[in-house]
Amino acid sequence: MSDGKKSVLMVCLGNICRSPIAEAVFIDCLKKRGIEGAWLVDSSAIIGYHTGKGPDSRAMGALRKYGINDYQHRARVTTPDDIRRFDYIFGMDDSNIEDLREIEQKVPKSERRAEILMLGKQDPRGKSEVPDPYYESGSAQFDEVLQQCVKCCEAFLDKILK
Repeated sequence: MSDGKKSVLMVCLGNICRSPIAEAVFIDCLKKRGIEGAWLVDSSAIIGYHTGKGPDSRAMGALRKYGINDYQHRARVTTPDDIRRFDYIFGMDDSNIEDLREIEQKVPKSERRAEILMLGKQDPRGKSEVPDPYYESGSAQFDEVLQQCVKCCEAFLDKILK
């Protein structure tokens, strides 16, 4: 980003569960450190099935339980321009990473800015993939995804802010 801010994009399949949770958690981590003004944080989807919709109600419930009550988002699809705009793009699973690499191939190497990473791998003691809770009944896996995102976002920030 040209305004001097660092930038992060969280990506999952539909942008209504994992990536919005990760976006809201990352923003919360930044707020707790007093540096939210130095970052641009967003989230997006691989597919456009939910474009324009808000996060799943179970995702919002998990965020509220964690104390995040002011998060708002509308699903959107990841574009080649995101590869040009963001410093870090985090996929939630191997399939997301493969899809992000395909999008990256549409951008000339000289125009690529983003480092594409797996969010789960930021916490070396955790699982490498953030599981998709969408098809699970109830909200327990949404709470687990949120806790995994907290650990991963904190570990990432600890690493790059040294």
